[in-house]
Amino acid sequence: MDLSLNVNGRPEQFAAEPNELLVERLRDGLGLTGTKVGCDTGQCGTCVVQLDGRSVKSCLILTAAAAGSRVTTIEGVTTRGGELSGLQEALRQEHGTQCGFCTPGMVMALGELVENTADREAPTEPEIREWLTGNLCRCTGYHSVVRGVQRACSAARTEIPAEISGAAAVSAPAGSGSATEPAPASVSASASVSASGKEV
Repeated sequence: MDLSLNVNGRPEQFAAEPNELLVERLRDGLGLTGTKVGCDTGQCGTCVVQLDGRSVKSCLILTAAAAGSRVTTIEGVTTRGGELSGLQEALRQEHGTQCGFCTPGMVMALGELVENTADREAPTEPEIREWLTGNLCRCTGYHSVVRGVQRACSAARTEIPAEISGAAAVSAPAGSGSATEPAPASVSASASVSASGKEV
């Protein structure tokens, strides 16, 4: 079937099989390998992207179900000059990455939270940790990640970060509820390298 997506601000048109997953289209079809494949079951969060401003797990979404939508991957977060976004820089400063494999997914999931911090009370540590429940990491205790998010949220309250625009109101993290499993019919230096979408 012939489909179209807007990926990182660029229109893309292609033919896809009905059972093709969005993560397959992004990595294999479009060469956007910053989006990682980890568990293939929607548990680890390495494949998180933003779909129309909401963080979702691209291994759980059919490409056909995302047709016509706006997709932002980790490659679309850094500026064209290669500068890190506010969240990426905050994670770098707080040493919020280890091997970096999970970092792109964390940046995409947490980007929604940071984006919506400018016009609301800053999230508490428990709220940040709840948001992280859908992003598993084998080599960190998450403490530095939480500090990075707190730093980024503090900055966002004075200036809205531009790395991910058009996000919807804060509702649920990519690891729980509707952001993890959208209805089928709807719808990371180590940091300066892995967080910018380079192959790991």
